[in-house]
Amino acid sequence: MNVPLDRRKMWVLFLGALTAAVTTGSSLRAQNRPDWTEPFPPFRIAGNLYYVGSKGLANYLITTPQGHILINSDLEESIPLIRASVEKLGFKFSDVRILLISHAHWDHDAGSAAIKKLTGAKYMVMDGDVSVVESGGKTDFQYGNQQATLYPSAKVDRVLHDGDQVKLGGATLVAHLTPGHTKGCTTWTMKVEDAGKTYDVVIIGSPNVNEGYKLVGNSSYPGIASDYERTFRVLKSLPVDFFLGAHGSYFDLDTKYPRMKEGAASPFIDPAGYKSYVADREKAFRTELAKQKAAIQ
Repeated sequence: MNVPLDRRKMWVLFLGALTAAVTTGSSLRAQNRPDWTEPFPPFRIAGNLYYVGSKGLANYLITTPQGHILINSDLEESIPLIRASVEKLGFKFSDVRILLISHAHWDHDAGSAAIKKLTGAKYMVMDGDVSVVESGGKTDFQYGNQQATLYPSAKVDRVLHDGDQVKLGGATLVAHLTPGHTKGCTTWTMKVEDAGKTYDVVIIGSPNVNEGYKLVGNSSYPGIASDYERTFRVLKSLPVDFFLGAHGSYFDLDTKYPRMKEGAASPFIDPAGYKSYVADREKAFRTELAKQKAAIQ
């Protein structure tokens, strides 16, 4: 759905209302993590894959002649930043046809309802996270009873399952279920063609064990530990050239971006960094799991 030029005033009014309506909780979250809403230069990663996120929250735009795919909607107050990044690259935000997320936490999906309304994009979410996004975070196993983590609910248009493909205009993304961080945490893979070569791209959902996560005897998520085990098996099995993720910190966005030079090998081609990151996160998971098991013995 395109937004006609004569609706520009409506867009301005919408943004004003959106800013005024941001909840106290989400405002506090942004203050606690200033990099989440700190602008970052949008740029082409490779082929038709672009970075359109903030310094701390990663968003990806996959462009096609039939419209575009956007990965992650971030906070409600992130929407103007994402739109500005898309348009700075020369694309129309209103041409976003498909909206995806890495996982159902407010910092990656709170803006989904508004983006759906603005663009008419179809919202596609892994089955394990559907109830969370449609409840506005209320059914999240860890944060569902915390008011500051809730957000506007959004209707899911297509329920995804492990291995499903999302296709648009010649672009194909594969959804890999990598659960634990959330029940439907999704790692996205795709192939991009750049300078006559084809590369494997991996966008990690999250392998992190958040503070307060109960890995042993979790009645709200009994299979959490085995799900993390699955995630690390999956991540270690994926072919990877371009290493990306749901947060810039996962793949050292800050240090790699300044090293980008015309004609030089992309610093985001980093299979060794990917392997090191996954190994580090698995070690952190196993350390925490052992600690929790020891505490109940």
